[in-house]
Amino acid sequence: MKQKVLPAIFIIVLILVIGGIYAGQIVYQHYSYSSERADLNDYFDITDAEDTAIILGNERIEERARLIDGFYYMDFASVQKYLNDRFYYGIADNTLIYTTATKIITAEIGSNSWTDSEGGSGSEDYVIARNEGDTLYLALEYVRKYTNFFYQGFGEYNHIQLTTSWPEETVATINKNTQLRLRGGVKSEILEDLLKGDTVVVLEELENWSKVKSADSYIGYVENRRLSDIKTSTPSPVNDYVEEEYTSITRDHKINLGFHSVAGAGGNDTLLSGIENTKGLNVIAPTWYNIASEDGSIRSFASSSYVKTAHDKGLEVWAVVDNFNGDSEFSTSEFLSHASNRQNAIDQIVAEALSLGIDGINLDFEMIASADGQSFVEFVREFSIACRKSGLVFSIDNYVPMHFNDYYDLEEQGIVADYVIIMGYDEHYAGSAEAGSVASLTYVENGIINTLKEVDASKVINALPFYTRIWHTSGGKVSSEAVGMQTAKEYVANHGIEMTWDADCGQNYGEFTSSDGTLNQIWMEDAESIRAKLTAMKSNGIAGVAAWRLGYETPDIWDEIAEFVNG
Repeated sequence: MKQKVLPAIFIIVLILVIGGIYAGQIVYQHYSYSSERADLNDYFDITDAEDTAIILGNERIEERARLIDGFYYMDFASVQKYLNDRFYYGIADNTLIYTTATKIITAEIGSNSWTDSEGGSGSEDYVIARNEGDTLYLALEYVRKYTNFFYQGFGEYNHIQLTTSWPEETVATINKNTQLRLRGGVKSEILEDLLKGDTVVVLEELENWSKVKSADSYIGYVENRRLSDIKTSTPSPVNDYVEEEYTSITRDHKINLGFHSVAGAGGNDTLLSGIENTKGLNVIAPTWYNIASEDGSIRSFASSSYVKTAHDKGLEVWAVVDNFNGDSEFSTSEFLSHASNRQNAIDQIVAEALSLGIDGINLDFEMIASADGQSFVEFVREFSIACRKSGLVFSIDNYVPMHFNDYYDLEEQGIVADYVIIMGYDEHYAGSAEAGSVASLTYVENGIINTLKEVDASKVINALPFYTRIWHTSGGKVSSEAVGMQTAKEYVANHGIEMTWDADCGQNYGEFTSSDGTLNQIWMEDAESIRAKLTAMKSNGIAGVAAWRLGYETPDIWDEIAEFVNG
C-alpha cells in the first residue's frame, strides 16, 4: 500500500512545484520592469535627417524645425507665432526685414549677409533665411540677435528645447538609477536612462508615477519613489538682446483734433472759416497728401502759409496721408509690397513736412486687404522711424477694432506710433444692408474698450462724427445720404419729425413714412449724442478727441468738446 501512496504523493508535489514555478513566472512577468526601449524616431515623429521636433517650454508642439548645415531653422510663421512677430517677409523683394526703433535691417533671402538703413552691414556663418519649397525658414541664431529666448539642440534624435519664458517650476532629484518611460507603468517602453543625481522638472504628479521632463527634454514618466528633494525653482531668464526703446512724442494735454477736408490747393483757403466756431481746438489735420502711384510718388496740397496761419491761431498741423484720394488705378497692395516704394513716399512727405514746419503726420490708410496687413504694419514701423528722428508726431487712423480687422495690429501701432486714433463712426454706412446709427453709444464704448486692450490710454484718441445719415427704405432697398448736423436739423424740422431719445443708441431718433410708402429714419448726431460719447471717453481716461470733419458741426458741439478737453 505504501509503495502505491509514495509515487502519488511525489507526483502531487511535483505538480505543485511546477505550478509554483509557473505562477512565479507569471507574477514576475507581471511585476518586473520591462527593458524594451521606445523607438525614439517614432517618439519624436522624425521623418528625415533634417526634421526636428520642438519642445516649447514643457510641451512638445505640432510645429517642426529643420537642422540644415548644422544650424537650426524654424519656419517664418512659427517664428512670428512663438518668438518674434516683428520680422517681416518682403515677398516681392525677396528679403527678410527686421525693424527696430531707429533702423531697418534687411537680409536677402538665401544670403548670409545683411545691411541696415544707417549704413551698417555684416555677415553670419549661416544662411539667414532660406526657402525650402514654398516655406521660408529663419535661422534661430539670427532670430536670437533680436529676441530673448533660449534654444538647445539634441542631434542624436533630432529635437530642440525652446524657452521663451521662465516661470516658477517644480524640480526633483533622481535618488537612484532608473528609467524614464513613455507612460506610467513598469511595462512601458524606456525613453532614456536617468542617473542618480539627475534633475528633472515635475510636470504632473500621479499616484505612483510622475510626468517629468529630463535635462535633455524627453518628456515621460518616472516612479515617485525615485524622486527626492522636490522643490520649486525659478530659472534665470535669458537677456541676450536688449530691445531699443520706442520713445513717443506726446503732449501733456488732451488732444482736440479737427480733420479739415482739403480736396485741392484752393481748399486751404477755408482754414479760417473752418475753425471760426471751434473751442479748445489744438490740432488741425488737413487732408494734404495722397499716395499717387505705386512707386511712392505723392500728390501734395501742403501750404506754408496755411501752416503759419494755423500756428498763429495756436494750432499744431498734423498733415493727413491717405491711400484713397489719389489715382483710381492706384494699388495699395503694390505700393506696400516693395521697400523702395514705401521709403520713397516716407522720404518725400517727411522732407516737405520739415521744410514747411508741419508738426505731425496722420496716416489714414483704409480698405487694406488682410493679405497686405503685414506690409501695412511694416510701413507703419518704417514711417515711425522717420517721424521719430525728425521730431514729428506720428498718429494713425483706424477702424473701430473688430475681429475682421485684427491685422491692422493695434498692439504694434500702440508701441511704434505716438497716437492711435479710432474712427468711432461708420457703424452703418452708405453700403449697409440695413438702416442704423452712424455711431451708437455702445459701438463707440466697445471700440474704446477693445482698443484699450491693445494700446495704452495715454495714446488713444477717439474720433467723433460731425455728420449723420438720413435713411430711406423702400421695396426692401435701403439708401442713405450723409449730411452735416445743421442739414439734419433742417430735415427734421421740414418734415415735422418727432424725435425721441434712444438710450441704447445714445441718440435722438425719428422716422416718418412718405406718401409713396418709403420709410425715412434718422439717428441724430447733436449736442446730446456727442455729450454721451464724450462722457464714455472721459470715463476711460483716453488722450483726446478728434472729429470728422470741420464744417459739418453746429456751434453748440464745441461747448461739449471744450468741457471734455479742459476737464
